[in-house]
Amino acid sequence: MPDPQRSRSAPAARRPHALRRAAAAGLALAACLTGATVAALPAQAAEAPGASEGSEGSASNSRGLDRYYGQQLNWHSCVLGPNDQDGAALDQAGARCTEVTVPLDYGNPGGRTVTLALSRIKATDTRHRIGALLLNDGGPGSPTLTSPLRVHAALKETAGRFDIVGLDPRFVGRSGQIDCGWPVGYSVQSSGTGRAGFERQVTLQRDLAAKCRSAAGDLLPYAGTRNTARDLDVVRGALGERRISYLGLSYGTYLGTVYGQMFPGRLDRTVLDSALDPRRAGPALIPSQLPGLEHAFADWADWAAARHSTYGLGRTREEVTAGILRTVQASANRPLVIGSGANAFQLDDSRVPMVFFAGLQGDSEPERASLAEQTAMLAEAAAGRPVTPSAQTTALLQFLYSPQGSPAGSAMQAIACADGTASQDPEHYWHEIERSRADSPLFGPLLDNITPCAFWDRPREAPTQVRHDARALIVAATGDPRTPYGGAVALHGMLPGSRLLTLQGANQHGLYGIYGNACVDDTVTAYLATGRLPRTDATCTRS
Repeated sequence: MPDPQRSRSAPAARRPHALRRAAAAGLALAACLTGATVAALPAQAAEAPGASEGSEGSASNSRGLDRYYGQQLNWHSCVLGPNDQDGAALDQAGARCTEVTVPLDYGNPGGRTVTLALSRIKATDTRHRIGALLLNDGGPGSPTLTSPLRVHAALKETAGRFDIVGLDPRFVGRSGQIDCGWPVGYSVQSSGTGRAGFERQVTLQRDLAAKCRSAAGDLLPYAGTRNTARDLDVVRGALGERRISYLGLSYGTYLGTVYGQMFPGRLDRTVLDSALDPRRAGPALIPSQLPGLEHAFADWADWAAARHSTYGLGRTREEVTAGILRTVQASANRPLVIGSGANAFQLDDSRVPMVFFAGLQGDSEPERASLAEQTAMLAEAAAGRPVTPSAQTTALLQFLYSPQGSPAGSAMQAIACADGTASQDPEHYWHEIERSRADSPLFGPLLDNITPCAFWDRPREAPTQVRHDARALIVAATGDPRTPYGGAVALHGMLPGSRLLTLQGANQHGLYGIYGNACVDDTVTAYLATGRLPRTDATCTRS
């Protein structure tokens, strides 16, 4: 599931902290690599879906794609209107925006098209210019148009040597956003404490899938990552670049991996931040998050227990956990009322666990304190006392459980379901829920629950296989609660030419220019500046 916060439209510097954590509620899909050494390649090349892996980058222009690769770009102000804070922030930073046209269906390039929105902060050190650095902030379904602001700051003096390009992928943000018209923002919910709750989830998830089929059924077959990778190559050609550098975060590492396999040799410097095992892309990633999430939860519970005098949640990890489970059970008996009047939210046992999932993206003191405050608030509501949520908590709940979050959730679902198959048998999910409930009563019923992918049409293309080596810097924290560290290790094993940069002892998803670890930031920046990977795998420690 995507990052609710990263799916927000406001630049990171302007987003409330809870919204940035809400992005944690996102399913992080990810992985990326690059072809090693290939001589100069023509700027136009791609092949129709169904081509053998790695052949798209060497195809001729006989498939009607010339007009896409050779299109002229009209760069203009990023501001769309008087209330466009994103565009204003980009303009203030010196960015310009443009649109790139791509085929909806690469097998029919003369048919319908999709318009992609790009932003760019141009290189100022033209004498030492390296090239274009394309970004993807993950999700899947997270807009990336404003991300050049963050990456430009992280790169410091090296920023002037890159054209830093943000791209809203197809069906995301300004690039033809899909919106299924859901009554909620995210499909990922818990099955609750018993079979009746699970049956309600089956009905809900079936309905969410039907709404997507009704609202965007003509687009859903083309939402997969392989088409987004083809879009990246059209963008490369339209920018006039023979190769691009790439920085992918979370799911963005998977997009980078797919691009490197489909277009070997087109990637230059490649950073895969919080990478996942590409074999876990699509619906398979959610259940794989359970061990990392449990680890992060245990560490947070220890932190909260050490501050019992402040939050009153319990003096030991076991007491904190038991209190939370009592709150979940209370919500099963009677939904918790958060807020009052028209702005009140009702959270039952299908929704309460998601608050904890969303709160466990990182391990900074403010994030941990915010989750402790929310936990205390839920306990008060479970006791029947009125509670008034903070503005940050209200924004999070609106994004998760109101139509406000529908566009982000819809795009995430469309991409995830297009990237892999899911069991269509509800009993399969119930069996997995019951199996995991004993050891993980809070998160097992959440991560093993049925999703709309169980009611989706089968993907149009098979998942991408990793068959080409690549020189990439893979960055991962050992306690990442979204994309498990083992996935980064697995990707590194698939790419012998890569290097793995490990942040030891951190429960954090999203590192470069986000977490503030100088060792990680300096290592990544040095690689992007020089193009030289570390001589061996490297380890940084949580400061």
